[in-house]
Amino acid sequence: MILIKKSETADTRTCDYSKVSKKQLLRSSVQHIGDVRDAIDFFANALFAAQEAHDEDKILQINAFHADFLTGFKQTEWWDNHRKITRHHLLQDDGVPENVNLIDVLEMIADCVMAGMARSGSVYPLEINPDVLMRAFKNTADMLKNQVEVIGNIYEGGE
Repeated sequence: MILIKKSETADTRTCDYSKVSKKQLLRSSVQHIGDVRDAIDFFANALFAAQEAHDEDKILQINAFHADFLTGFKQTEWWDNHRKITRHHLLQDDGVPENVNLIDVLEMIADCVMAGMARSGSVYPLEINPDVLMRAFKNTADMLKNQVEVIGNIYEGGE
């Protein structure tokens, strides 16, 4: 959970800006910068979690992975399950989780670029469905909003 304090004085849309002192503006701005850093830390931690979990079923289910691989993926039992249990196969409809987010998008980009460069020295064109990308954008904003709790006010206890 990201705890922040209510601060209405750093935005002309939420206060009477003609009555905000330089000290208030500075204090609100310092708080806002800290809040944004906390939000970016939240995203960074989500990326680190995706990094740790990436394709772990390839290792844990190596026998099933290898069985599909040996058929050139004509047999797809492992592959079909892989798309269900991982979050980054966003170029296939059945690989897009309902709550897809931009962490998933970044993981997909990293996966495709690293695989392409290591295997063939090039990356095939990546064309994600714009609806998936917009849903990821909205879900990411919701994901962050759900992590924020506003507690108190920046000016409680005096200016």
